[in-house]
Amino acid sequence: MSQTASIECKPNGPYLVRNLENLRNSSGGSVPTKPVLALCRCGGSASKPFCDGTHQRNGFSGSRLVDGSADKRDSYHAQRITIHDNREICAHAGYCTDGLASVFKYGSEPWVDPGGAGAEAIVQTIRKCPSGALSYSLDGVEHRDQPRAPAITVTKDGPYAVVGGVQLIDQLWGEGASTEHYTLCRCGGSKNKPFCDGTHWSIGFKDEQN
Repeated sequence: MSQTASIECKPNGPYLVRNLENLRNSSGGSVPTKPVLALCRCGGSASKPFCDGTHQRNGFSGSRLVDGSADKRDSYHAQRITIHDNREICAHAGYCTDGLASVFKYGSEPWVDPGGAGAEAIVQTIRKCPSGALSYSLDGVEHRDQPRAPAITVTKDGPYAVVGGVQLIDQLWGEGASTEHYTLCRCGGSKNKPFCDGTHWSIGFKDEQN
């Protein structure tokens, strides 16, 4: 039996990933693994996604800067479906606003209209949310997780997308957050470390290797 995959956030240093067999780049290609991997989270490594010690020279801090006041889950109700959303853990991947704009309305308030599409379309869109900010209840039953094998994807110029219940050691989870899937900052700029908050977009983070 394989050991449980886990991620440890080293203070002001890399993610130490243990017992992970499935690491992929943004094109879906397999990245070689070993029992313990050190993945860059300062954004500066020349060997991305792996740590090369740059965090020791660029002043990287792994501190979480948000105060938790925005950590709350809102719920939006329609006849069969309720959409749950926690903005503080959103990675701003855009699968919702780009994929179903009749429901997820960028720039509007409220930004979610659960009656804007059928329940099936909403479910399929929410299942693409990599951060776990979005979840749903259907006919009164909440759905947050999916049955997936442990894996980490190095997304294009963005965070590490983790699925399959990889254990994240000693970290605070947002209200209603999934522990089956979540996104971890690798640009070094998130204020909600270790989780991605979309800062890679505003700072123009690039990773030409992955």
